[in-house]
Amino acid sequence: MIKRFISYYKPYKLLFFIDMAAAIIIAGCNLVYPSVVKDIINKYVFEDTPKMLLIFSAVLLGIYLLKSASTYIVSYHGHLMGIKMQRDMRGDLFKKYQSLSTTFFDNNKTGDLLTRLVNDLFEVSELAHHGPENLILAILMFAGTFTILITIDLYLTLIVLVIVPFIIVFTTLSRREMRSSMKSYRRQTAVINSSLENSISGIRETKCYAREHYEIEKFGEVNGLLAKLRGKAMRSMAKYETVMAFISDLLYLVIVLAGGLFFFYGRIDAGEFAAFILYIGMFLTPIQKIAWLFEQFQEGMTGFTRFAEIMGMEEECDNGTLTLTDPGDVEFKNVSFSYTSDSENLVINNLSLNIPRGETLAIVGPSGGGKTTLCNLIPRLYDVSCGKITLDGTDIRDYTLESLRKSIGVVSQNVFLFDGTIRDNIAYGRGNATDEEIIDAAKRANIHDFISTLDRGYDTEVGERGLKLSGGQRQRVAIARVFLKNPSLLILDEATSALDNITEMQIQKSLEELSAGRTVIVVAHRLSTVKNADRIVVLDKNGIVEEGTHDSLMTLGGEYFRLYTMSTRSASLAEAN
Repeated sequence: MIKRFISYYKPYKLLFFIDMAAAIIIAGCNLVYPSVVKDIINKYVFEDTPKMLLIFSAVLLGIYLLKSASTYIVSYHGHLMGIKMQRDMRGDLFKKYQSLSTTFFDNNKTGDLLTRLVNDLFEVSELAHHGPENLILAILMFAGTFTILITIDLYLTLIVLVIVPFIIVFTTLSRREMRSSMKSYRRQTAVINSSLENSISGIRETKCYAREHYEIEKFGEVNGLLAKLRGKAMRSMAKYETVMAFISDLLYLVIVLAGGLFFFYGRIDAGEFAAFILYIGMFLTPIQKIAWLFEQFQEGMTGFTRFAEIMGMEEECDNGTLTLTDPGDVEFKNVSFSYTSDSENLVINNLSLNIPRGETLAIVGPSGGGKTTLCNLIPRLYDVSCGKITLDGTDIRDYTLESLRKSIGVVSQNVFLFDGTIRDNIAYGRGNATDEEIIDAAKRANIHDFISTLDRGYDTEVGERGLKLSGGQRQRVAIARVFLKNPSLLILDEATSALDNITEMQIQKSLEELSAGRTVIVVAHRLSTVKNADRIVVLDKNGIVEEGTHDSLMTLGGEYFRLYTMSTRSASLAEAN
């Protein structure tokens, strides 16, 4: 853990050493100026001429200027180093997110992942900057002041040291409580971020069902618990700081009393007494820095532990070595799949299915029959539990994930548009596309005319998740995206479900044009859209029930006939209304 943390310093060794050098200079300046004050008091304050007083005052000014310059370096360049390390960690974590499997994102809340990416790494960067710096300052100041205090008066220093063990013991006992409370606070921060992300994403449903008060109450509960846990963390920190402050004040009292007696009986002079009091303040500074360092260490290392948890997770399996360029034949060979490790909850059970190159295969059937799951298995969004899927006779796991997914175009019923422009979203599948190619794809998806009516045209912002567009418009943008990608294998999972009948008929013609010469898998509930498919497969949780052309299945009068009749009746009722 510590080794991985230190590795992020390597690119910024120069900045680190500059920061540490500046911290050492600050410590040196702090250690020198009380000695200068002692000499001024003892030797030059009572002289007839103020010449040496002015000289030593100028020396003090020089020390302060050097300290100020070093403080600027620590404050700016040290923080800059921490910011760059935070940037590197955030980049590594986001890259890791991109390499994790779909199952990982199914099992982890978005808010928690955002917390790890933003909040946790901010605390880590603060530790990265202030941790080494405060540690160096604490060690130098403690060792330096202790040495100088001994040279002033050994017995007075021993009186000070009587209190130090109490500080060490109390700090050690407080550390465990602070660490535990900070971990609980971190976990609840992730919970509140998840709750907030979920509530804002579902704001339209909240308003439609008039459930604003419910959401406010639900958020109030997690928000209250967060405040309670933060309060607990601050209570443990306040206890520590309060006792430390009392010990510091007690130490001053002891030194004033003992030092006053030492001065009264002539063991030390006025300058030494003044210097001793100044050095006691510096003696306490490293102790206070250690207290601050403990707090930063607890927060920073808690965040880094959560960072390391994700970085240590197994990535999406990509052991393929072959490059897929123009897939044709698709075959499922005794494929079984479950979203859990429980083999009794199979979504697909021992499925065998062959789809020849150039065929348009329609998959229909009741909900829960595994139609969408089947589509997700081909681009390896999930890996089969048993059996294998082949493209042109080769197991899809033998192809690199990048080449596999670049060769497949998917349009699903749950269209996702990224926050950006219409142009960005259409070009997402092929970033180097020209404006002419983007416009041509939009025309073929029957959305160019609509885009032309907008004030900013293709530069119109679609909003978060594309919410500034209607469901049908979002779906047409997604279809245009696939037109532009021009894949060899096309998967249409309810691709026209959000379209009205007229628009669907218009896009259906374009989809048929896109499908020409390609292998196409179509999933549909509106069965009128798959009448012209080369082959139709009826799929339920038990596997393939029927397969054939539309006419042969209608003549058979089985499950497809029943589903088609129900679909036609529902469409007629919808049109009548």
